[in-house]
Amino acid sequence: MVDKNLSMSSFLALRYTEKPGVDFTEKLSYRHPLIPHDKERILVHTAQDIGDAIEHQLNEIRNRHSKTGIMLSGGMDSAILASYLPGCDAYTFRFLDGTYQKEELQRAEIFAKYYGLNLHYVDIDWNTVADNLKPIMMTKGGPVHSIEPQICQGAKQAMEDGIDLMIIGDGSDYVFGGMDQLLSQDWTFDAFMKRYSYVDPFEVLKEPVSVQYLFERYRQGTHIDFVKFMDIVATEESYGSYSNAFLTAGLDYFDPYEKLKMAEPLDLKRIRNGQSKYLIRELFTIQYPDMPIPNKLPMPRPVDAYFANWQGPTRPEFRGDMDMSRYKGNQKWLIWCLEQFLDMVDEL
Repeated sequence: MVDKNLSMSSFLALRYTEKPGVDFTEKLSYRHPLIPHDKERILVHTAQDIGDAIEHQLNEIRNRHSKTGIMLSGGMDSAILASYLPGCDAYTFRFLDGTYQKEELQRAEIFAKYYGLNLHYVDIDWNTVADNLKPIMMTKGGPVHSIEPQICQGAKQAMEDGIDLMIIGDGSDYVFGGMDQLLSQDWTFDAFMKRYSYVDPFEVLKEPVSVQYLFERYRQGTHIDFVKFMDIVATEESYGSYSNAFLTAGLDYFDPYEKLKMAEPLDLKRIRNGQSKYLIRELFTIQYPDMPIPNKLPMPRPVDAYFANWQGPTRPEFRGDMDMSRYKGNQKWLIWCLEQFLDMVDEL
């Protein structure tokens, strides 16, 4: 079923098209990721449980591949995985000649040295976007997240080095309570929908469609079950970005955190007192006893620099009275990428 207006509105608000079987165009089918069923997940109670489960999974899957790599950032999640992969090949993104988020890059270098990893830099600039955007949009059948071009580039570089399995640590945030801003309060329904929506399609599109129906599934009177929403909706959006980028490149990947599930409910009080991902923090301290816990940062991408002078979309689907100064770089990416996808479809 083709519903272009719903698909565009869903992408702007949620960063993906949520409804299965609904496509932007009859020319391409929109691809949804496969999410692990709860029955397949490993229950963990403690930081040591997490470490044991990671080690067991990595030993098992690496036996089926000849050469393993890891995407290594400056954060806790990939650093922990690296501690179970001594001597492995590690791939770290380096942006704008190393001038963007230097601290993140330096921490990755420290983690690699700590466990003797063979560190490779994946240099990222606007050419990375230009080279990878069309293939990843074709694979997904829609516009994409801003991290996908760089992930695809890293995967392609790793394959040139003979890597046939890449380890990533994306799922930790969604399993262990890393989305601290969205877990910071007991949200009312209206406030959470406004906070979670990335770009309001009614501000951008001439024929917007409300995506409130998705939030309604989690309504609890005047409030919302935001923990369940994050566990399902945010997880699918994020997993879809990684799986699409790796599928486009043709490289197998594995996320050990994706297979885990906390045996007890999240301790929201601890998270709100500054201990997001408290079990992961404990495991990091075990694996890196002489290092401070790094601050949480999203995967770097210099979208503010990329779109500093962008004047906005010109296609007829978009409103002509938009004030682009109101939008941050990540929001501008969504609007820009949607326009790029629509242009690509016209050329097919």
